[in-house]
Amino acid sequence: MNDGTDKWDWGAVSDFMPHFWDGVLTTLQILALGSLISFSLGLVWALLFRAPSRFVRWPVGIITEFIRNTPLLVQLFFFFFVLPEWDIQFSALTTGIIAIGLHYSTYTAQVYRAGIEAVPEGQWEAATALSLPYRHTWTAVILPQAIRRVIPALGNYVIAMLKDTPLLASIGVLELLQRSRLQAAETFQYTEALTVVGVAFIVIAYPSSLLLRALERRLVV
Repeated sequence: MNDGTDKWDWGAVSDFMPHFWDGVLTTLQILALGSLISFSLGLVWALLFRAPSRFVRWPVGIITEFIRNTPLLVQLFFFFFVLPEWDIQFSALTTGIIAIGLHYSTYTAQVYRAGIEAVPEGQWEAATALSLPYRHTWTAVILPQAIRRVIPALGNYVIAMLKDTPLLASIGVLELLQRSRLQAAETFQYTEALTVVGVAFIVIAYPSSLLLRALERRLVV
């Protein structure tokens, strides 16, 4: 007999699991595509920071500083509610992926910049001495060394991005937390759904952090 002290209901957990797996798939989709955007666009920002013309560097610096210093939630609302007024409209999921990828690209850009600046000056001088074309200097000499150095730091931002995916619920994306909230609102059993979600984030994030530490020991010398 339940005397009221037992607050955990395994039946509620069982009922939530189909929604849980849908939420996991959506969250991982956001994470994968958002990471792809942030890594690719971040590298573009980093290269533009080194453009010879200040008329390129200054606008890039202003744009990235603005994005980095405004909340992701504000950017999500801007993309989802303001852009449609200018006839630019995407689904909630696509909007969330673009917003989170763009936001974190400004952070990965700084990581790439640090990696590029850490490449020894002698590598640049050697490329010049060998008369390598400018494009080959970057693609064959500089970027391979720089990216190798920054992989662990980039991975840290993947984990940060994972922990920010629940913000996409604010624009109606049915990621993991939003599905748990909807399920709990129907059953009034919040403990089970939210606990399962919390454990899921730990299960995904903690092994990833261990992997990043191993990569850092292996790649960074």
